[in-house]
Amino acid sequence: MNKTSDTFPEYRPLDENSVISFVGQIQPVREALGANPETWRMREVGDGNLNLVFIVTGEKGAVVIKQALPYLRCVGEAWALPLERAYFENEALSEAAKFVPHLLPKLYHYDAKLAAIVMEFLSPHIILRKGFIQGIRYPRLAGDIAEFMAQTLFKTSDLYLDAATKKARMAIFCRNTELCKITEDLVFTDPYRIAKLNRWTTPQLDDIALQFRQDGPLKTAAQRLKLKFLTSAEALIHGDLHSGSIMATPEDTRVIDPEFAFYGPMGFDVGAVIGNLLLAFLSQEGHESSPGQRKEYRAWLLQTVEETWNRFEQRFLELWHENATGDAYHASLFADPVSLEALA
Repeated sequence: MNKTSDTFPEYRPLDENSVISFVGQIQPVREALGANPETWRMREVGDGNLNLVFIVTGEKGAVVIKQALPYLRCVGEAWALPLERAYFENEALSEAAKFVPHLLPKLYHYDAKLAAIVMEFLSPHIILRKGFIQGIRYPRLAGDIAEFMAQTLFKTSDLYLDAATKKARMAIFCRNTELCKITEDLVFTDPYRIAKLNRWTTPQLDDIALQFRQDGPLKTAAQRLKLKFLTSAEALIHGDLHSGSIMATPEDTRVIDPEFAFYGPMGFDVGAVIGNLLLAFLSQEGHESSPGQRKEYRAWLLQTVEETWNRFEQRFLELWHENATGDAYHASLFADPVSLEALA
């Protein structure tokens, strides 16, 4: 008997024949779709790396069903993955919804037996990365993402929580080891060694790949960051906050897919957002229909980098000044002006 059978004895992958029956048993979903299941329509959206994703549409609205598979979908059954990741995603979304519900999809249902989450269908939102490729401007992006990061990072940290509460929450997410291992390897280790999943344009980039593997100071710097990722449990981080984990319109921004969530360094989320904005900036020449066509868009992306950081810093400090309730930097120690000034 395999691990999935042992820990999820009632698990089965959903399909076109079972999805409608599954959501029909969930009262909030029936209310969102409309009471007549005969009008519901289902389609699978097979563009994810990790999961099965279905969209069910009814006369009143639509929902998304996201179900974990016991393997990495884009690779196959040779790369096993834990079904428990759906649990951690639901926990992370539920925690973030306490602070920024307007920046997340609405949750309707979590089924632990099937490792499935039913949530709001976001429309006309598209994946942010696709918007960057199309050259779409998002006036709310910097402010919304800054607010998301400031709220979720501050309010799950020792600056806001008492130590016992934070440790209890950490204990839950400490079990998300296998998805953390993916990041530990693919981000901090594999780029600097020969690894099975490494890819680059060969032979054109062979010399650069070799330089990565031979650059001692670079590898040392990467391992310093990896050690921080492994040991610095500052706050509940999304853990995968790239432009594929954000859906947006020019008027609205939503964060999705936090199955990599755990208590780690705040800078990992902030850096992921800024890094993806810079990658979008660097890629724009490849999307131009004529030389210089994306010049103004490239400038907007750089402006968004600066605005995201500035608004995050400002909002985080505001939250700290307004809600210094945690056990770290205890407010009682900084009640007088001289002590308070030392924090500046």
